[in-house]
Amino acid sequence: MNKILNQTCAIFIFTLVLFSCNKQKNNAFKLKQGDLLFQNTGTDEIDNAIKDVTATSVSKNYSHVGIAMEDDEKWFVIEAIPKKGISKTPLKEFLNRHKNKYNKSQTTVARLDKVYQPYISKAIDYGIERLNIPYDAVFLWDDNSYYCSELVYKMFSYQDLKVDIPFATHPMTFNDKTGKPMVSWVNYYKKYNQPIPEGVEGTNPNLMASSPYITFIHDYENE
Repeated sequence: MNKILNQTCAIFIFTLVLFSCNKQKNNAFKLKQGDLLFQNTGTDEIDNAIKDVTATSVSKNYSHVGIAMEDDEKWFVIEAIPKKGISKTPLKEFLNRHKNKYNKSQTTVARLDKVYQPYISKAIDYGIERLNIPYDAVFLWDDNSYYCSELVYKMFSYQDLKVDIPFATHPMTFNDKTGKPMVSWVNYYKKYNQPIPEGVEGTNPNLMASSPYITFIHDYENE
């Protein structure tokens, strides 16, 4: 009798564990077309300079953003990046680009509110049509080149939206807390032989991450 009872208990425990594992597997995070991937691109001088002048009360650590798309059952990120310009980057390559000391990708995923989902398809088309257009290293608001958050912003702003544009713009600043241009930005723009575009309208990943129209749903650093 005890042998039968022990066998029954063992089968029950095995079934419970199997059910639990399957439930966890089914609850695994899944990307959705149009998800925003915010990235902390590191701690070099310009990455830190970007974060220093763009931090908000909501978001402080992002220096890059792209948008997820699925093509032939494979995932990519449409992004504007230095040297390559607007690119369709395989998701694995995007996630492997910047990792923390524990070898986890410094990437967080946000999803646009339901009201914006019908505009995702045209937003993706906008990016695809502009593949290989150069990266805008001096962060000017024009259509001859794009920086990362400018591209994502314009993916939606060019459309005839029936709702507010989900992201904000504001006058850019490159100054420190004393109101003087940061040395890193002075040197950066000197390299490009361009004036610092202080006060020019623009956007950035931290401002975009502060949008009330998105919800953060996954952090690859916590996987």
